[in-house]
Amino acid sequence: MLLLLVSFIAGILTVLAPCILPLLPVIIGHSITDTTPNRRRLFVVVTSLGISVILFTLLLKASSLLIDIPQDFWKWISGGIIFLFGLTMVFPDLWEKFSFANTLSIKSNKVLTKGYQKNSVWGDVIIGASLGPIFSACSPTYFVILATVLPVSLFLGIIYLFTYVLGLSLALIVVALLGEHIMAKIGKVSDPRGWFKKIFGVIFIFVAIAIISGYDKLLEKNDKKDVSINDNGEELFLDIEEKNKKFTLAPDISTPDGFINTPRLNSGQAGPITISQFRGKKVVLLDIWTYSCINCRRTIPYLNQWYKEYEDEGLVIIGLHTPEFSFEKVEENVEKAVKDFGIKYPVVLDNDFSTWNAYKNQYWPRKYLIDIDGYIVYDHAGEGQYKETEVAIQKALVERADRLDMNVEIFSNISKPENVVSVESGKVKSPEVYFGSARNEYLANGIAGRTGEQTLLVPSSISSNKLYLGGTWNMTSEYAESKSVGSIVFSYEAKNVYITAGGAEGVLVEIYKDDVFVKKVIIKNETLYMLIQDTDYGKHVLRIVIPKAGLQAFTFTFG
Repeated sequence: MLLLLVSFIAGILTVLAPCILPLLPVIIGHSITDTTPNRRRLFVVVTSLGISVILFTLLLKASSLLIDIPQDFWKWISGGIIFLFGLTMVFPDLWEKFSFANTLSIKSNKVLTKGYQKNSVWGDVIIGASLGPIFSACSPTYFVILATVLPVSLFLGIIYLFTYVLGLSLALIVVALLGEHIMAKIGKVSDPRGWFKKIFGVIFIFVAIAIISGYDKLLEKNDKKDVSINDNGEELFLDIEEKNKKFTLAPDISTPDGFINTPRLNSGQAGPITISQFRGKKVVLLDIWTYSCINCRRTIPYLNQWYKEYEDEGLVIIGLHTPEFSFEKVEENVEKAVKDFGIKYPVVLDNDFSTWNAYKNQYWPRKYLIDIDGYIVYDHAGEGQYKETEVAIQKALVERADRLDMNVEIFSNISKPENVVSVESGKVKSPEVYFGSARNEYLANGIAGRTGEQTLLVPSSISSNKLYLGGTWNMTSEYAESKSVGSIVFSYEAKNVYITAGGAEGVLVEIYKDDVFVKKVIIKNETLYMLIQDTDYGKHVLRIVIPKAGLQAFTFTFG
């Protein structure tokens, strides 16, 4: 609240800067001798100038987000800038010693003269837009808004920035509408050696001291409910000793095989990322997944939404890609999947299962939430529990904000991402079915667990949730490959049916449901394919007709 007020006052005081005051008559569209202001010019110039200031400042803010700067450093920078601004108001000769201020003032006059001579809407837009950076930097008050915007989250920074622009715009509009009378008053108030500016200078010096000492945060905490205390006055967050007893420290990334969506090294390769590097700084959500897993795919919209919602509040999501099949170890395949799924957060390749094993994991997907102290405070295996997971994320972020003494507001809204495929797991009665000999226990008309070729016939009567193959098939540990014209038959109970499969030369298969033709599917790249997409759950018989050799079938999954 304190910085919000500072931002608004800084916007108002901008019009009192020595290099701004002489430009006001032109900016507002009339001279101080006019009796009727040009209101069209007034609003066009003020609006375009405000937009220009916002865009210019957001560019600076964006550049600061790329640099990992400790919060304590920002506290000193913010307080220092505001302190220096206060000094320039108490001792105005200090600001005049900065040569760039005079240079910017000269440039301001030149740009204004050109724009004013055009006497058109676009001329007014040019005036406001081109003066945004110059107009702001010409006044020491602009550095106050930088001091409030740069250290905080993007959300709060935008609020402070808009508050500053609101104060600036209102001041310009008031000056324009009141005309000569207010200009005369401003002339007196803006006297750099007058009492008005010196009083505000002293106030800003005290604000700076409050920021550096942390007293501003104490004022804010006294003004609002402490997020670390519940309604019964009990501590919501555990101390380190209590966490040691209740939680486990998260293992770090172990022997990674590659990185995606991480900062590039000088060599051009994606740089490394660890969990330990965020300890004491961020909250980490580790998502163990693999790209051909349908359960993993259905969770990705939520992960993308959480990353979008909470990255600025201190959440880091790391996707640990641990492959189920050999083709998922190929980095180019994973990169394509990451791009196709719109994943922006970092992804680590765990081809040798080293990090998977460090977490003693057995499931795809699996989510581990790691708090600011590096403890696993929540985990969930499989799909679902999205609300519970997001609430846990929010709680961990609130603890982080409290620990770092940050003025960050974590909203308790629950995300509702788009393109979500919901599944009623209780209505899916068919299991995941593997074709490879290592796990093909559902094979009903062949010898399960045996590698090598088998020639099989599909019987006239089949059982539910049993796999039937027709034709000659070569069984490997991961997949079954058709060596002739063949078929696959499976009686399932679900709504949707997927197959993980591939075919080096491409195989055009025909899909039938209950002996009714559904569609043709070209199976080529090794990935997940949707075979059946129904509107409701039910019992059906799937039959796949394979016209030639070369189809490699890995798994059936259902939803």
